Amino acid sequence: MGRTAGITVVGEAMLELSRASGEGVSGGGWNLRYGGDVINTAIHLARCGDQVRFASAIGADPMSADLRAAWEAEGIDTSLLLAVEGRLPGLYAIETDAQGERSFHYWRGEAAARRMFDLPESAAMVERAAGSDLLYFSLITLAILSGEAREKLLALCGAVRANGGRVAFDGNYRARLWPDAATARHWRDRAVALSDIGLPTLADEVEMGEADDALDAARRWGAGDGREVVVKLGAEGCLVDGAIVAPPARLSVVDSSGAGDAFNGGYLHARLAGRPPRQAALSGHRLAGWNIGRRGAIPARDADAPYADL
Repeated sequence: MGRTAGITVVGEAMLELSRASGEGVSGGGWNLRYGGDVINTAIHLARCGDQVRFASAIGADPMSADLRAAWEAEGIDTSLLLAVEGRLPGLYAIETDAQGERSFHYWRGEAAARRMFDLPESAAMVERAAGSDLLYFSLITLAILSGEAREKLLALCGAVRANGGRVAFDGNYRARLWPDAATARHWRDRAVALSDIGLPTLADEVEMGEADDALDAARRWGAGDGREVVVKLGAEGCLVDGAIVAPPARLSVVDSSGAGDAFNGGYLHARLAGRPPRQAALSGHRLAGWNIGRRGAIPARDADAPYADL
């Protein structure tokens, strides 16, 4: 692949309220951050030194302005981030138990991101995004959009590929966002058909009612037909090029939020830098391992952050 500039991620970003099990409900027990699958990956890519633009919509309120400033401080180009009067960012609350497992509560029905393809400025956003070296989005991105907006996003995928760029797609399945699994599978399959890199998670594929194992999931996503497919297997690692690549170490989980998004960031960065898929998978595992050892979907950088070594 060889190109490290011109990545555009498309999707939603939300305010995140988080707390660990056992902390008090009142008296400052909740921490306010931000998160969302594609913005998580975007931050990791930017921290790795890649040039990343975030295409979405947020509100025109002070909290949305704070979000924009935080992403810009991380190195994200927000020139494709549209502001919507009268709308706010989505919000989710996340609780983490003693094993690092999560439970979520969402307030996103009227979130500005749902309108990212329906605004007067949307056509210009799409035109600029079409020149990306890599376009990245997820099944959650598709889930929050209207049918017409989904068609516009898939058309953007076609335009990126026609212009010589590539498309990466994460099959992040959240059942509550879809009327049924069949509808989700329909849009997943259409997105997969327009993708060069597929990043499914086996647990999602099983929940959607199709894949029996990692090899089956890879086959259904087009591995062997010219598509690069990495099936994420949680603590067991991932399936890439027909082989399991395990994490380099077993780590204690503090918070599993954003683990798959961190893996995607490490993997895509390494592939864009020209490293082969199995080596890129190890980069993904290293970044995901660092992520799950800290609280929040996007932990603050610390001395152990592996970005410079990916």
